[in-house]
Amino acid sequence: MITIQHESLTNVKEEIKPLLNIHWEMVALNQGKIKLNPDWKEYAKLDAAGILKIFTARSDGKLVGYCVLIISNSIHYKDHIFAINDVTFVLPEYRTGATGYKLLKYAEDYCSENDVSLMMVNTKVHVPFDNLLIGMGFNLIERIYSKCFK
Repeated sequence: MITIQHESLTNVKEEIKPLLNIHWEMVALNQGKIKLNPDWKEYAKLDAAGILKIFTARSDGKLVGYCVLIISNSIHYKDHIFAINDVTFVLPEYRTGATGYKLLKYAEDYCSENDVSLMMVNTKVHVPFDNLLIGMGFNLIERIYSKCFK
């Protein structure tokens, strides 16, 4: 059985590390030049400030997915709170069914109930989940280009 919940960094940090590695291996570009190296101290500061929100999917207690948002006042629109996706991932074997939907819906409901004006979720072009987001009422609003200098 899959459960979805909001958890603190302290509760999930050690469990999330192996999933982050799997996630990185599956989607990260420039892996030979940019290695995964989370700044856990900065994440802890954001968590302590109430800005970091971690939503998890668990199967019989085992962590199988996460959606991490940074929720804060927008510096462009100071009257509004924006939720910006840091990372979202569900282990491939748990993608059938509605795990990804339930995880994002839980995060969306949290945002809606906590005065967030706008929630933004980024996807990788080569590993998209656009159909899920569009089906949930999200709109494509921006494209991001990158160039690696390392």
